[in-house]
Amino acid sequence: MGGSLNMPHILVGNVFFAPYTYGGATIVAEEVARALHRDHGWQVSALSAVSRADLPPYALRKLQTGAIASYLINLPPERAYAEMYSNPVVTEIAARLIQSLCPDLVHLHCLQELGAGPIRAAREAGVPVVVSTHDFWWLCERQFMIDPEGRYCAQTPVRVENCRGCVLDHGRAQTRSRHLAAALEQADLVTYPSEFARNLSRSSGLRGKRDAVWQNGVTLPCPGFSEAQAERRRKGGPHVFAFCGGPSQLKGWPLIRDAFLTLERGDFRVLLVDGAPGGGWWDKVQLSRLPGQWEVVPRYEQDAMDAFWARVDTLLFPSQWKETFGLTVREALCRGVRVIQTDSGGTVEHQGPDRDRMLTIGGGAAELQAELRHALDRPDPHPAPVPVAGFADQAAEFVRLTQGLIEPQGAWSRKHPIPKRKSA
Repeated sequence: MGGSLNMPHILVGNVFFAPYTYGGATIVAEEVARALHRDHGWQVSALSAVSRADLPPYALRKLQTGAIASYLINLPPERAYAEMYSNPVVTEIAARLIQSLCPDLVHLHCLQELGAGPIRAAREAGVPVVVSTHDFWWLCERQFMIDPEGRYCAQTPVRVENCRGCVLDHGRAQTRSRHLAAALEQADLVTYPSEFARNLSRSSGLRGKRDAVWQNGVTLPCPGFSEAQAERRRKGGPHVFAFCGGPSQLKGWPLIRDAFLTLERGDFRVLLVDGAPGGGWWDKVQLSRLPGQWEVVPRYEQDAMDAFWARVDTLLFPSQWKETFGLTVREALCRGVRVIQTDSGGTVEHQGPDRDRMLTIGGGAAELQAELRHALDRPDPHPAPVPVAGFADQAAEFVRLTQGLIEPQGAWSRKHPIPKRKSA
């Protein structure tokens, strides 16, 4: 369905956007934007960032990615601390772009690098603003509430006065916290991907004019996936585990390594997804001492993930921090793939987890090893797919949530009409 003159025009803002896609939040921003255009006829433009030496600092470059006009700000690599969350040049560029495009709604996702200035730019233009949080950037200058030693902060609620041992300059961290809280108050709607994320943010003092839980969608399996999966399983072979989190303590890799290291059997395969943009996550990781068969596979694209998941029996997700959502968990569950996971915030807000077998954050390798043995020896059949929202469902929910905010045919131009010329 194409756009029409009486359909809304939305300007989407995210630190990355196609054709420069990186990270789960970017996938959500892109897929929802495409669904709004495809299924609801909305006109979509996008604002994002690049950092290229061959372009002048703060140059605005326009690219066309399908039906979406994408505007990219070239951020210089050397910027001050405050410019990472409040950049007056970016704010001015956003203001000019809003004035030029006359959108009916500005929808902002991850604003690290860009800063919170686009909220002010939209408000001053009289355009309603939705801010969708995906991580803890609004609460934590380290973005994920992970301390310098790689441990989860675990503050509930978050109080910046308790961050002295974690940040380099506590005074500037306090200034950042006050500025971002005040900026978010100007948003007409703030959305969170889980109840966990909303509750922590609310208790920590973050407020918009209105807020809501807006769960992310996932790319759902294509027709024929279940047949391909069943065919692979009929052929037999070892049980296949998968891990998509990379070789970091945060995602639980040391726990996985230690649990497998003393597992006195080898009747399984493990697929390690290399999520680095150019590959290389696992180049320096020694896998030869681990039992079983280990294989590093390239990260999958959204339109090709079925081929990966058809190979997998159990996803390993022993995250060692409280996450806001858990996209990979839902991708697995909606395809009938079991998940071994920790009780990690928003990752468990669905029908899939076995509450009695949930791993504890900080639990030892023996706890995970017991679950590995259970997965290898359990006699019950593979589970049925768990109902999970797709991106089309998420876009439809966004349309519902923004009813009352949007005035089609150019909110900015109606609020700021161009004066008619007087006749001579």
